[in-house]
Parts: sequence; C-alpha cells; structure tokens
Amino acid sequence: HPLLKIMNHALVDLPAPSNISLWWNFGSLLGLCLIIQILTGLFLAMHYTADISMAFSSVVHICRDVNYGWLIRNIHANGAPLFFICVYLHIARGLYYGSYLYKETWNIGVILLFLLMATAFVGYVLPWGQMSFWGATVITNLLSAFP
Repeated sequence: HPLLKIMNHALVDLPAPSNISLWWNFGSLLGLCLIIQILTGLFLAMHYTADISMAFSSVVHICRDVNYGWLIRNIHANGAPLFFICVYLHIARGLYYGSYLYKETWNIGVILLFLLMATAFVGYVLPWGQMSFWGATVITNLLSAFP
C-alpha cells in the first residue's frame, strides 16, 4: 500500500547518523507535546466561556459536567510543564553541542521561547481564578516598570 510505504520510508527506514544520542529526541517530543496541547486546548475551548464573570464557572463546568472534561483539562494542565521541560532540555542540548553558532537558527529559537512564555502566561490567566488574577496582576505590574 502506498501510504504504508511512505510511513515506512519516513519512520522506519529513515537514515540517521550513527552518533545520534538520547538528547536529540527532545525536538520530536516538543512536537508531540505541542500536538497534544493543541488538541486538548481546542477541546477545552469548545466548552470555555471567555467572559470575566463566567470564566471560572466554565472551567468548573468542564471538570464536572463534560464527559472526561476533567481528564482533558488535567492532560492540558500537566502538558504545559512537560512542554517546558522538553524546551529547556532542548535548549541545554543546543548549548552543549554549540548550536548557538548558527545565529539565525538560534535567534529564531529565542523568539520562539519568548512567544512560548507569552502563550503559557495567557493560558495560565484564562481560568481567571485567584492564582490567575494575582499572576496577571504581578506580571502587568512588572511590565509597568518599563516606559
């Protein structure tokens, strides 16, 4: 079958260098974590209400009333720290192997890191509970120090 032939060529018979090690897996793990975060985030967005007075109630509704909503929310909530662990290990591997010498690639990675932190902050604030409120307050006050 042509589809199986493509998958076999791309996944099984893919030529790889002999000196590749465990540290080179974190880019792929980042892709897997990102796909899981996007899928669970889309599912949660279907049931989330973005109104300030209803945001926390909609999160409670997802956990209590939506079938397996508690599981999807926990996968999404625990996937974010796992994603950051993979990011930091990916950065550590890049530092160890001297990937910073490739300036354009490294600069794009730094920009992606800042975008990732901004996205994670927005995701942290979305439930609009007490932790979200005070997290948003601290960060906005921190940013007010810049002119």
